[in-house]
Amino acid sequence: MLDMTIADMLEATGAQLVCGDVASHITGVTIDSRNAEAGIVFVCFAGERVNGNRFAGPALEAGAAAVVLTEEPTDKLLATAQKTGGAVLRAADDDATEFLLKLAAAWRARNPQWIVVGVTGSVGKTTTKDMLAAGLATRYATHATKGNFNNLLGLPLTLLAASPEDEVVVAEMGMNQTGELARLTQVARPTVALITNVGTSHIGMLGSREAIARAKAEILEGMQPTDARADGVSSCLVLTDDNDFGAFIEEGYCVPAGVEVLRVGSSDASVVRAESIELDGEGKPRFVVSFDDGWSQKVALDVPGRHVVSDFLLAMAIADRVGANRKQVAEAIAHMPRTHMRLEVLSAPGKPRIIDDSYNASPNSMAAALDVLCSMECAGRRVAVLGEVGELGDEAPRLHGYMGAYAAAKPLDLLVFVGGENAGHMAEAARTMGFSEDRLEVLPSAQRALEVIGPVLAEGDLVLAKGSRFVGLDVFAKGVLA
Repeated sequence: MLDMTIADMLEATGAQLVCGDVASHITGVTIDSRNAEAGIVFVCFAGERVNGNRFAGPALEAGAAAVVLTEEPTDKLLATAQKTGGAVLRAADDDATEFLLKLAAAWRARNPQWIVVGVTGSVGKTTTKDMLAAGLATRYATHATKGNFNNLLGLPLTLLAASPEDEVVVAEMGMNQTGELARLTQVARPTVALITNVGTSHIGMLGSREAIARAKAEILEGMQPTDARADGVSSCLVLTDDNDFGAFIEEGYCVPAGVEVLRVGSSDASVVRAESIELDGEGKPRFVVSFDDGWSQKVALDVPGRHVVSDFLLAMAIADRVGANRKQVAEAIAHMPRTHMRLEVLSAPGKPRIIDDSYNASPNSMAAALDVLCSMECAGRRVAVLGEVGELGDEAPRLHGYMGAYAAAKPLDLLVFVGGENAGHMAEAARTMGFSEDRLEVLPSAQRALEVIGPVLAEGDLVLAKGSRFVGLDVFAKGVLA
């Protein structure tokens, strides 16, 4: 729980006090006025659709200790503050994002005892973060990013929700452009960190995979050198041994920063390896995890997909670095609950099974989800309902073509593409690869897919729903099982 006064907040952020008692105590921060209550600071964001400043008054009436504005306060708001005893602040330069980042940085500085684990990468961040949270909780009081609150708002809110009693903070860090991750890591100051991979997510903003690799390497900017032993743990960056930008990141960024690199995977050079990997009838991996000192254990994960083995190894390497028990960590990860809408297998009596992976998508994760679909046992037909992928920029036609071709090469009984022009690019590539036209559909929306495809699905069928969030394929997944 946050423990500051308004005076502390003013000093940390450079905000201006409009009215109120600087000695008032603060116990939390929210950007949603519905969460305002005693001790909470409501930070107002002037969004494209909703101006948070309009909700400052209701937040004070709900008991908020303070509101942080990004515009001139009205007389009505000041009267409300006078009546409720709440404080009114105005963010420096009317920048609510910078206010949150500076406040979170100050809170992190007040808690140098935290072991902060930074998690970034193009694909698999949330799964790896969830694995770390489950595994590290076997030894430490652990606080972790909720959902995928990993951006310039989510990361500071994650830190501000952590308590001095927490020992480990697992912080997922995403980015859309160069410099964004640098801002996050300077706030969180990770003790140890990992990069899951360098894919094509956000290539539309960054232009190339090398630019993405450079942006991911920014996570090092907030880390101390390995020999500094931050928070009692020597820093390190963990990478998979099949990361084709691994050497680029190590030589260009880790060596100059003095941060040790650990590799995980299947090579002899890996400090943690996976051997004898097999998938059961549900596509769940079974394998042996081994460390370079000879320790090994059999593992059976409850998450489908061969690709999650790499996420597991990354989590194991980090957990071992910070002193958690290997056996306890592995068992905790093996039994952790599934993440909603991420390769979540759903079913209902008399209905097909749905692999709901509709939360988000990238070309890499699309291929991994198709692999899962084809690795699971199926008594009926295998069906892929694939939505468009966002944030690919000028590369969108080419990358959607690759996704369509990859899907066409799979043993599918029905292939459905959902969306507009880019769905057409996937379909065109599938046809070029020889996928039969009578097993191919292109539909404009998730609702239309539900109307057209839903009625032809039957018990025994196995259906993948995968696409970027804006496509809304969760509507399809839920509708089929309704």
